[in-house]
Amino acid sequence: MLIKELLGVLFPHLVGVCVEQVFRSGTTVRIQARTSTVQATCPACGTLSQRVHSHYERRLSDTAVGGQEVLIHLRVHRFFCRTSTCAKTTFAEQVPGLTVRYGRRSVRAASALQAIALALGGRAGARLAGRLTASASRMTLIRLIRALPDPAVESGPRVLGVDDFALRRGHSYGTILIDISASTVVDVLADRTADTLAAWLRAHPGAEIVCRDRAGAYAEGITRGAPHATQVADRWHLWRNLGEAVERTVTRHRDHLKALAIAPSLGTGTAPPAAPPVPPRSPADRQDRIATRTRERHAAVHGLLEQGQGLREIARLLSLGRNTVRRFARAASPEDLLVHNGTGRRPKNLESYDSYLRRRWTEGCTNAELLYQELGALGYHGSSTTVRQYVRPCVTECLPHRHPRGRPRSVRPPAGSCAIPLTSTSTNTASSRNSPPPALSWRRFGCTCASSPR
Repeated sequence: MLIKELLGVLFPHLVGVCVEQVFRSGTTVRIQARTSTVQATCPACGTLSQRVHSHYERRLSDTAVGGQEVLIHLRVHRFFCRTSTCAKTTFAEQVPGLTVRYGRRSVRAASALQAIALALGGRAGARLAGRLTASASRMTLIRLIRALPDPAVESGPRVLGVDDFALRRGHSYGTILIDISASTVVDVLADRTADTLAAWLRAHPGAEIVCRDRAGAYAEGITRGAPHATQVADRWHLWRNLGEAVERTVTRHRDHLKALAIAPSLGTGTAPPAAPPVPPRSPADRQDRIATRTRERHAAVHGLLEQGQGLREIARLLSLGRNTVRRFARAASPEDLLVHNGTGRRPKNLESYDSYLRRRWTEGCTNAELLYQELGALGYHGSSTTVRQYVRPCVTECLPHRHPRGRPRSVRPPAGSCAIPLTSTSTNTASSRNSPPPALSWRRFGCTCASSPR
């Protein structure tokens, strides 16, 4: 095989140039070559020129051969542009498939580094490139990725995924659009507003199913930009919605479930059985201030929705947060908002044992820890702190009034004498326990502290 044929097999991208010499310098294989063209086209105006201005040498890094770095020394022409009005007076010729303007790598080497950068990113790609004898820093690989042109998107994918991401956490956010079928990124939007998403959907029609989270801006943007598309929740929010629905249902019937768990007796017979639980008030029977306000807001939100107003406009008109407006819009009736969902009264854990606690308290059992142990035998699974906080208001409701223990008056004895406090004695009776303790009295002794009496 001739040397020229061998070079054509090993270096097919050098077919358009004249290879003059191939030699080894240290660990690098150097190729001395030159162009053989006599004319070139101006990159600015497209005029063909044959007038040579000068020559200069370009050094290009190429892909490795036999585990050795390859460096091409290419001598190219610089031509004059024949058009007098052209912005470029002179220009350098380019070799198709080998060189690009301002490039310091061959086209084949740049393509290999781009593939590494797209697959591994910056740091990992730089380590692999070093092992392949194509050294490049992580920032060089990132610049190669950024230099790639954006793919042309004429129509939107059939199944589109919409989600947000943080450009700067807590300050600015963007929107990423994903083709669910192909698992590829379609586009990235500068913000996460409804207007931006609606404009993109209008410019790229074709989305039939849109998978999104529970953000109200995305729901509004999809409704405006692709009104015929079906909006579905992603997998994570689907499970979250299901969990919240089950939690609301269980909370609504919480007291009925507790009634089934309460044992009929303590088992030992030492304490009386618990009284039947008091059924909680139905949300429809509530007429307190929170219930009235909830019904008024629910009617106002649904009235504006029937007029065609969006959630953002309703939030502005009613001076409410968008999450609050969204919660009222999703509720079919005000009673759904008066259950345990953050807007109404929360059922207490000890309401089922209220009558039992009051009876035990009036019988003289005022020890919260003992009451907690008795409730545990009845099926209570809370903490002793909850019991202690629950029975605290019963001091004024269920027990006789207990006078607070008086503080002794501070009496300063005269200078030069010693005094000791003495308390009056009393019998250990119930009346003395309920009465305030007697005041402290001071008894003086005729003695001096410095010396003995004269």
